[in-house]
Amino acid sequence: MASPHPKPAPWLLTAGTSTAPLVNLVLASVPSPNTRRSYAKGIADLLAFADGRPITRVLLLEWRAAMKAAGRSASTVNLRINAARALVREALGSGDVDAAQAFDLLRVGNLPVRGVRVGNWLTEEQVHELLAVPDRTTLRGKRNYCILAVLVGCALREEELLTLKVEDIQRRDDRWVILNLLSKGGRVRTVGIKTSVKQAIDEWVAAAKIRDGRLIRQTTLAPGGISSATIWNIVRAAAAKIGVAHFGPHDLRRTCAKHCHTRGANIEQVQRMLGHADIRTTVRYLGIEQDLVHAPNDLLPY
Repeated sequence: MASPHPKPAPWLLTAGTSTAPLVNLVLASVPSPNTRRSYAKGIADLLAFADGRPITRVLLLEWRAAMKAAGRSASTVNLRINAARALVREALGSGDVDAAQAFDLLRVGNLPVRGVRVGNWLTEEQVHELLAVPDRTTLRGKRNYCILAVLVGCALREEELLTLKVEDIQRRDDRWVILNLLSKGGRVRTVGIKTSVKQAIDEWVAAAKIRDGRLIRQTTLAPGGISSATIWNIVRAAAAKIGVAHFGPHDLRRTCAKHCHTRGANIEQVQRMLGHADIRTTVRYLGIEQDLVHAPNDLLPY
């Protein structure tokens, strides 16, 4: 006798067009471009691993194990598992899975992460070398120099730089600031601009004849802004020229914070500059939980 409440069929998720609306909903819900890229990669990897098979808890566990076996770091695996969870939640909201299926899928946990990963920073000498990379005799060079100077001098996130407007740069307390910058999580902060960064901004604005609107834009006659990928390419290419690999825009934000603190800035003021809700996040940015310059084993007599 058939059960009056048949068990729902496993969720069949393929790389077909029916997947695109769910994926788009997931990516649209992620404010950070970095996380959005990671989620897109994670979902694509899940689809490739599933290869048309139903998405079940067992399959997600197999996928997690396969990523670990392939040498993926725990943080990378967990970020991709989070992307899968986001996809499941969107599928639940759209009716592609029922609550029981979603609960079963969402039970797949993250890998444990122990310790604190060391961040990536430039030395002060490397910052000077990086800022010397753009050819400031050209319009493109002036823009790229402005991008690097603002990122490493004001600790902006790349999405904050992309949406920064000329009108946001104003004078307060007899100095130039980026006023009322909307931060991650809806927090608002104001960031001081040092003289050398303001000079980089002025040089670019004058050369590009920008009066209002977005500060960072194309160097052609087109008025549109540039993409997050362009920011990444500019930073990555400049870092590569000074011999630094695997370096991105967020590493310039960390670099700014670390040098501010090293030069004597109060950690609470660094936290406010970065727009962090929790000072523990700032501590991780600064890398002050572990002193790699004066490592304890340097004291060994052998």
